[in-house]
Amino acid sequence: MMQPSPSLTRGLALGLSVLALAACGRAATPTTRAAGTASAQAIVSRAKLERLAALMIGVYDSKDQAQADPENYRDVSLHMVRVWPERKDGPWLYIEQALSTQVALPYRQRVYKLSARADGRVASEIFTLPEPALQYAGSWRSGRPLAQLQPKDLTPRTGCAVILREALPGVWAGSTVDRECPSELYGATYATSIVKVSSGILESWDRGYDANGEQVWGADKGGYVFIKRSAR
Repeated sequence: MMQPSPSLTRGLALGLSVLALAACGRAATPTTRAAGTASAQAIVSRAKLERLAALMIGVYDSKDQAQADPENYRDVSLHMVRVWPERKDGPWLYIEQALSTQVALPYRQRVYKLSARADGRVASEIFTLPEPALQYAGSWRSGRPLAQLQPKDLTPRTGCAVILREALPGVWAGSTVDRECPSELYGATYATSIVKVSSGILESWDRGYDANGEQVWGADKGGYVFIKRSAR
């Protein structure tokens, strides 16, 4: 039998190598594409969370609304600041609400964690501070708010996350889900929150209901309208 020449053998070997490499490339393409898509989606989600956090962070009050309708609304100060910026599982925000005449004695102190959902919406998960919470009052003034705490020190308010979607560019709106957020304040059994966030304005309508669905606390006419006075 005639033996192939050395040059022909080398040519066949080279051709087979090229075909093998091409086959490997084709086999790896879907995985590579999926990994690239997941990475791109993660970058987009992170950017979305950062944009929402930037909208939320700031110093607010409801003075304008209180002056226009003093029978139904009080002048409330609201501070939102970033905490633990080095963490990659956030953003995390610290929130204080107080009557503007009693800023040193906030009636609400919470930590929010913003996280992206698979459906494109964002969950603002709610956490409470270790008691007594007032020991952390005024932390928004610090260069590193709540630096002495970590997420493991907080207590999650299960069922109380506010689910937000970007209704328009730069305008986020959402609420808690049904009756899932428990509350015992003033005889309530559950609470609801409706939130809208846009440039310079944050609207929040928190209400508590008893077992019969009757409102027992919260504004009656509509939510509080907070105007951002400064970005920090």
